[in-house]
Amino acid sequence: MFTKYLQDAFKVPLVIQLTDDEKCMWKNISVEESQRLARENAKDIIACGFDVTRTFIFSDFDYVGGAFYKNMVKVAKCVTYNKVVGIFGFTGEDHIGKVSFPPVQAVPSFPSSFPHLFNGKDHLRCLIPCAIDQDPYFRMTRDVAPRLGYHKPALIESSFFPALQGDTGKMSASDPNSAIYVTDSAKDIKDKINRYAFTGGQDTKEKQRLYGANLEVDIPVKYLSFFLEDDDELEHIKTEYGSGRMLTFDVKKRLTEILVEIVERHRRARAAVTDEVSSLNVWWMHLWP
Repeated sequence: MFTKYLQDAFKVPLVIQLTDDEKCMWKNISVEESQRLARENAKDIIACGFDVTRTFIFSDFDYVGGAFYKNMVKVAKCVTYNKVVGIFGFTGEDHIGKVSFPPVQAVPSFPSSFPHLFNGKDHLRCLIPCAIDQDPYFRMTRDVAPRLGYHKPALIESSFFPALQGDTGKMSASDPNSAIYVTDSAKDIKDKINRYAFTGGQDTKEKQRLYGANLEVDIPVKYLSFFLEDDDELEHIKTEYGSGRMLTFDVKKRLTEILVEIVERHRRARAAVTDEVSSLNVWWMHLWP
């Protein structure tokens, strides 16, 4: 959603890398399952509404080769084994696929990796919106880029959503109640927020009116900080909830309304993404001016 905002605001070309090979090497799943998951990921990405005339989506399994692979080799020759171990913490028990992967994620930062899109435009600079766990890959990339005569990519790093159970918890696929999914129904979302979202509110209405809520630990407020677009309303909720004039029930109800609207909108958009539209060939054929 944030990346779509950037594309809409600046009318820029966007390259989206589906790292299906990374899934296969880091998870105990087959190549075929990794590819299936990538296709499902592509549907969710397309449902966000990117400009098809300015967007190029590719999977590593299908695309790596040619100029892309040449840049991979150039990057690989610049990073010693000791350095990659220091950056990523690989051990003697890790297979060599993990050690070889970082250049694959690095080279989409360089326009020359996509000559069919940016031929003769190697001067273009790359901005990467990503989560903080991807930072090591692009620190490595920024270190290597000048040695190859390329611009360093710039990053906008985002923090993770906290688990519903609180900042001390962790979202986990093994615990479906730790997160809100775009596949959740309205009832699922309401139940999860009401039952599992950790709050900083008091345990009785009387205490809440008297002492107010601890906003620093309150998960519904943290989620509203991400999803509630009206800053004035957000500040109003924080003031009223923190002072005790608003109850936990009311905050959870507002969060539920917002998340249900977002998820329902996404579900409708995703349902419109047919297998033909989600075929990466469609996104390869549409080139921006």
